[in-house]
Amino acid sequence: MLLYLLDLLGTGVFAISGVWLACRKDMDLFGAMVLAFVTAVGGGTIRDVLLGATPVFWIQDTLYMQVILATTLLALMIRKWHESSKWIMQVSDALGLAVFVVIGVTKALTYGADPLVAIMMGVLTGCGGGAIRDMLAGEVPMVLKKEIYASAAMVGGVVYVLLAPVLNDNDMTAVIAAITVLILRLLALYKNVSLPRFGLPSPG
Repeated sequence: MLLYLLDLLGTGVFAISGVWLACRKDMDLFGAMVLAFVTAVGGGTIRDVLLGATPVFWIQDTLYMQVILATTLLALMIRKWHESSKWIMQVSDALGLAVFVVIGVTKALTYGADPLVAIMMGVLTGCGGGAIRDMLAGEVPMVLKKEIYASAAMVGGVVYVLLAPVLNDNDMTAVIAAITVLILRLLALYKNVSLPRFGLPSPG
């Protein structure tokens, strides 16, 4: 139940990030709702399609849609406080990422996926929606930049896969994996840690 509630929280936070990006790009209400939707459930939708999990989770449980709609309207109303509430959004986003990764990995394993595939499904669940959002908004997806985001998700997935057969306790494994993602993401944000970039040397 706790994981489900955190999943809904992550859905709302991701939706808000989509709305605020739409506002920065001067999009209309429809554009804001599209970015909110794809950010919140885009990764999980692709995951379910690849795993053959039908119906897709947000079709099976329409509460996800209700959360997206409510948070979209909320984000539009409080958009002037975007900058002042940035740190709250960053922490919430990190928590949402951690939960989404765990849900993606566990669902993939439940459907009999190979551990390596399960890790990638966790990364896709956590990062896929944001990547689609950025592309629709005409930006380079954050997961392709120096940000420790997808890499934190991948480490969390690896932790889950390695600990699951050792601990034999799904709840404890999920908590440890989620905390791993959360700590890595928060360290990256507040200690300004990033991955090295590889550019081409200047000619001459």
